[in-house]
Amino acid sequence: MRPIYILPVALFVLLIVALSSIFIVDERKQALVLQFGEIMQEKETPGLGWKVPFIQEVVYYEDRILGLQTAPIEVTLLGERRLVVDAFARWRINDLRAFRQATGSGAEERAQVLLGNILQQAIPEVLGNTTQDRVLSQDRTGLMNQILEIARREAEALGVTVIDVRLTRTDLPEQNLNATYARMRAEREREAADEIGRGNEAAQRVRAAADRTVVEETSAARRTAETIRGEADAERNRILAEAYGQDPEFFAFFRSLTAYRVALDGRNSTMVMKPDSEFFDYLRSEGGPEAGAVTAPTAVPGTTP
Repeated sequence: MRPIYILPVALFVLLIVALSSIFIVDERKQALVLQFGEIMQEKETPGLGWKVPFIQEVVYYEDRILGLQTAPIEVTLLGERRLVVDAFARWRINDLRAFRQATGSGAEERAQVLLGNILQQAIPEVLGNTTQDRVLSQDRTGLMNQILEIARREAEALGVTVIDVRLTRTDLPEQNLNATYARMRAEREREAADEIGRGNEAAQRVRAAADRTVVEETSAARRTAETIRGEADAERNRILAEAYGQDPEFFAFFRSLTAYRVALDGRNSTMVMKPDSEFFDYLRSEGGPEAGAVTAPTAVPGTTP
């Protein structure tokens, strides 16, 4: 090879070696430099780093706070009550060497699984010693702090720090939930039946009072009407008696005319009587019988001439 070609080739090889020796750590990452699986260097700050080319490799890890949602687990509380609980945790890598040794090549995915196992053991350990009322009240903050302490202690071996743990779901199991709903429905139906019964009883009292009032008012009105009617009849009889006493002959004549009108109104088909019947006295003569001699049929009460 001619010397003129050696220099460019050498420069190209040096460039490749130089580029293979440089790595960049993003501000959201941190890195380990490994040589045949052994940790040779830690890079926790952002910027450029150096490694031996073709022999060493760089493995990047998250430097941000990560989240973990646990799977729902069924927990038995004091009093044999059961709840379905899940939690949300926030964690961060704080020791790259311990983290690498604990998770191997699985990195963050493996750490999520291990942390999930820790929480699924810590949650029943804490909630198994408390009651449902406390879990569902403001006291649950203290319970979450207890779970956080256990998770932090267990997670130290993984090289991570658990920042926070929150219970996101505390529900009854499906079978208990259905039974609870059925009991609540039965209680509401019983309350509704009690209200309906009380309403019917009140309505019956109001109806009875109204009926009694109707009877009392009707009786009072009927009694008043009978009193007024009796007084009116008495007044009528008094007036008739006074009129009869003033002119008995005219009164007899008036009674006869009233009897004629009633008897001869066309509704009677046949009348059989003697021609000299006293009924026709005022029809046969102008003067009529002597005063008090005529006995005319009694007029129908309530009729007018």
